[in-house]
Amino acid sequence: MSHSDAPTPRRPVTLKTIRRMVERDQPFACLTCYDATTARWLEAGGVHILLVGDTAAEIVLGYDSTIHMPLDIAIALTAGVKRGAPRTMVMGDMPFMSYQGSPDQAMVNAARFLTEGNADIIKIEADRTLAPLIERMTRAGVPICAHVGAKPQQVGLTGGYSSAGRTPADADAVVADAIELERAGAVMLLVEAVPPEVTDRILEQTSVPLIGIGAGPAPHGQILVVQDLLGLTSWQPGFAQPVADLGERIRDATESYVDRVARRAVTEHRFEMKPNEPQKSNTK
Repeated sequence: MSHSDAPTPRRPVTLKTIRRMVERDQPFACLTCYDATTARWLEAGGVHILLVGDTAAEIVLGYDSTIHMPLDIAIALTAGVKRGAPRTMVMGDMPFMSYQGSPDQAMVNAARFLTEGNADIIKIEADRTLAPLIERMTRAGVPICAHVGAKPQQVGLTGGYSSAGRTPADADAVVADAIELERAGAVMLLVEAVPPEVTDRILEQTSVPLIGIGAGPAPHGQILVVQDLLGLTSWQPGFAQPVADLGERIRDATESYVDRVARRAVTEHRFEMKPNEPQKSNTK
């Protein structure tokens, strides 16, 4: 392929891009990502937003919940993903207790995601009680995506992952959270694991782009954990059916490699000694 035949890199995806897509009723695609190499391929595939989620605590670090995600690692992974996908909108995910304590420390931590992590937007699991913090962050120039509905960081309160908005009172609370957090300045919303009726109410009563996960087909954008999408996890939620079986393909490739090693047939490539070097090595 000549240089003239090479594909033209797409224009960077920004919040303006996402807003224009919403105005045109054009759904946008989001995936989680935790490394530069995967980010490069996902950008080539046309994804619009990459979330460096605190799910890395489970997917990358092997913990049993997201609350174990270290802040410094989250920021470093976010920077790596942005380097791998510089033309994709990258969302940093503030880990458990990186913003729920001191508002001043929350501001510092959010700023680190923008400066050290090079994130374009920050996601916070939130309800109405965090509206003052989100208002303060947005006044300082931090773009916030407010995550409502099911909140994985609160598994300690619920005894495990669970859906939200399945009773009238709970549905009212989720919708009220979304409304109040947009009023506080959130430039985007994410709703997780709620009935479609709750999603419809949020769409009717808010105006910012809405990302859904397990929230029906109506949101402006959809997000999944990329390992779920690619068939790399041992179990996927019902709303995250895999479209590939890369787990099995990796296993098969590993078995092939193990067999090649056992047969001393790893590669035909050889490094050759430079001319006259064998003679020198035998010279005393």
